[in-house]
Amino acid sequence: MLVNGKWTEEWQPVQESDAEGRFIRQHSGFRDRIGADSAKGFAAEAGRYLLYVAYICPWASRTLIALRLKGLENAIDVCVVDPRLGDQGWAFTGRDGSDLDRVNGASHLHEIYTLADPTYSGRATVPVLWDKKTRTIVNNESADIVRIFDKDFGALATGDVDLRPGGLEDEIDAVNDRLYDGFNNGVYRAGFATTQNAYEEAVADVFAALDWMEARLARADWLVADRLTEADIRAFVTLVRFDLAYHGLFKCNLRPLSAYPAVCAYLVRLLAIPAFAASVRPDHIKAGYYSVKALNPTGIVPLGPDLDYLAPLLAVRRGSCTATS
Repeated sequence: MLVNGKWTEEWQPVQESDAEGRFIRQHSGFRDRIGADSAKGFAAEAGRYLLYVAYICPWASRTLIALRLKGLENAIDVCVVDPRLGDQGWAFTGRDGSDLDRVNGASHLHEIYTLADPTYSGRATVPVLWDKKTRTIVNNESADIVRIFDKDFGALATGDVDLRPGGLEDEIDAVNDRLYDGFNNGVYRAGFATTQNAYEEAVADVFAALDWMEARLARADWLVADRLTEADIRAFVTLVRFDLAYHGLFKCNLRPLSAYPAVCAYLVRLLAIPAFAASVRPDHIKAGYYSVKALNPTGIVPLGPDLDYLAPLLAVRRGSCTATS
């Protein structure tokens, strides 16, 4: 964690807890946009921006999916951190399909935060959208970055997917809200709970959310209307990690994901979309989550699970994304 721009202690998974032992997530500190809505004049220019991500992280993977759906791969560079969380958090090592930071020369992500703000206090999280021109962070909130890619890059975006189509915004927001607390953040509330009551409360919410999705997807192919939206990205990033990490390590094991046939069919449909499949690296996901010492002190990474629905991933060619200055 950074305090006034200085790294002060070893990385810890729990950001904050309330009096009842409930996990509390840190708020993002950089919230600007690109183009007309930018407070600092960030303009949509090819090659100007760099996206720092971790394939382990569902929040960062949202932005990778949006970037690829919008066809922005040639306009925005990507730099992938090592999946394993060390004492100083995310690192740039170049190992196992991760990258070195060839733009800023940082060894750890927290150095990017202090480049943007030498007095920054808080956790250094992914994703980060970096402006190479002014050498600062544009945004580190995944929800914002998805919308930046969806709306702010104009003609630079060659994909024709609209993730927040007009007339559906209210329904999308309602579904997003339903997913966030009970499911996207619910698995973390379960995994990082520090009391039995907080854990049981969170697990109940996780499976209530799965029950809700199963009922909704039993009668529709998508979570909102009859089309792909940002709500599907939010659901996907947690679903695809469920058996790989959350069911075991986070103790969300009330029922297996296979108990939800409509949800599993939906996950397979999403994996058939190249932008979704390319955002998933099971080896990074398992290596990253099982590197959290507070949850797995021995560091042993499980061999399984052997899941049929991950088969499409084997056909997707994935390489390290190297950023250029």
